[in-house]
Order: sequence, then C-alpha cells, then structure tokens
Amino acid sequence: MIDGELQGLIERIGADHVARRLAVETGHDAQLFGQGTLVFNVENWELAPWIVTGTLKAVGLYGRARRNADRVELRRNTVTSTRLPKSFDGFTILQLSDLHTDMSQGAMRHLASFVGEIVCDICVLTGDYRGKTHGPVEASLALMGDLCARLRPPLYGILGNHDSIRMTPALEAMGIRMLFNEQEPITRSGATIHLAGIDDAHFYRADDIPKAAARIPRDAFSVLLAHTPESYRQAAEAGFDLMLSGHTHGGQLCLPGGIAIKLEARLPRRMGKGAWRFGELVGYTATGAGTSLAPVRLNCPAEITLHTLRRSE
Repeated sequence: MIDGELQGLIERIGADHVARRLAVETGHDAQLFGQGTLVFNVENWELAPWIVTGTLKAVGLYGRARRNADRVELRRNTVTSTRLPKSFDGFTILQLSDLHTDMSQGAMRHLASFVGEIVCDICVLTGDYRGKTHGPVEASLALMGDLCARLRPPLYGILGNHDSIRMTPALEAMGIRMLFNEQEPITRSGATIHLAGIDDAHFYRADDIPKAAARIPRDAFSVLLAHTPESYRQAAEAGFDLMLSGHTHGGQLCLPGGIAIKLEARLPRRMGKGAWRFGELVGYTATGAGTSLAPVRLNCPAEITLHTLRRSE
C-alpha cells in the first residue's frame, strides 16, 4: 500500500514509478546478490565494515583514514561549451554528492562549517543521503535538514541507490526540488538552459533518460544529474552537454596516487572520479563528501565541487 504522503509525488511522476520503486525497497534493498546492475552488493554484507576497519587497524592506517574521512575539500571545475548561451557564461553549480549523513557525521560537521559561505547560482545534490541501503531514515533526514538550512537556494536533487523514495516529501520540504526523470528550465537574461535528473540506475533501475530529455530542445544546453556515471552512453545519445554524478566515492580507499582498489560501478576507470569526456558529453564524477561501509578514506579526499560554466567561441 502506498502512503498518503507520497500522493503528491504520484500525481507528478505516476503511480507505476512509485509502486515499482517501493516494491524493490520492500523486497530487495537489503539483498546481497543479483539486484540491479550488481552481482554482489558488498554494502549489504554485514561483515564488510568489520573487515575494512580491522584491516586498516592491522596495518596501522585506521587513525589516518578516520581523520581523512572527516575533512571535506572544496574543488573547482570549469566546463566550457560553444553551446552555452552568453548570458550563462560564469554560471556556477555547487554539487554535493554521497553525503551518507548518518554514517559521516564528522564530515557533515566540517561541511556545515563552511558550505554556507560558498556563492553559487544553483546547488545540486546527486544522491545517497542515507548511510545504509536500507533501514531507518530519520537520522539521515535530520542531518540533511541541518545541512540544507545552510545551503544557498535554489536546490535540486535526485535519489541514489542508498535512498528510499519515502524520503522525498521530507527532502522537498527542505527546499530541494527532487527530479525523477524530469527536467527544469533555468532562465537568465532571456536565455534558457535545462537541468534534468534521473532516478537511480544502479540498484533500482528506475532511470529513464529519454523521458528526462523529451522536453529539452535538441539545440539547448542541458545538464543531467545522474547518481551513477554508468549511464554515460545513454546521456550522450540523448544529447546532454554535461553529466554530474557521484556514487563511486572515487574508490574511497585508494593506493598512493589515488588509484582506486575497487570502483562500485561498471565504467572505464578514467570516469571513476573527476572530470572526463565521452564524445560530445562532458562529465564529472564527484568523490563525495561522505563515506560508505565505514567512515574511512585513504588517498581519496572527500569533496564538494563548484562547477563554473564558460562559453567558448
């Protein structure tokens, strides 16, 4: 049975989408094998956090890894395009991804200490607000409320593979315009760009890029929010100019030089973190501000990212 609090969302995106996602949450969100694009979901393996922390302690790196996880860097990225309207030259997008707030409270405290000082035109949140893929949402929502009160509006967001669709009404009450295979036009001095967002493609397989792009003129500059960068081929085919993603954490635990030991995504490693290009599509995969499994990071700093759009001739 669908909760009455989701009725507004049902009217906007359809009962089928909501019911389908709820069915996965009810029957599969704690599943270990064979859900979505996964063969084995290590995040749902109860022993995984103990193995990670135990190994780090055994090699003497746990203290360093914990301290690293509690620091969040502000990174800057410039995106150039001949298709960008002149009036949007210098337009800024602040991206926050993979907050995992209830599992990453040290990082959230650090982030809260400076995020309100960042000047941007819009702020986007690219999913994973909860620490685990299942279970209670109240703690993560409370921490999200504290953070959103510090962010400069307007705010736009999508859900990740850790998030329940039941979180949506609370997130929208915080001022976040949640996008479910939808798009929003953004107008400036008579010109328009389009911001689209898709539902999770990794675990829930609830993404629909053609639907998100359907109302965007082919000659318009467009940005896609996609929790995982795994949808890069479909995004390029749909004509998006910029794709902002997270999900991978950049590996979170990396070898010296930032070489990821493991990336939880099916894509070329060069797309696992930072800026990349695929044909005409420009992308950015954030390493995220939070952590999964355990609050630890090695050779892979946590980040939020300020993207500046520049028109090139």
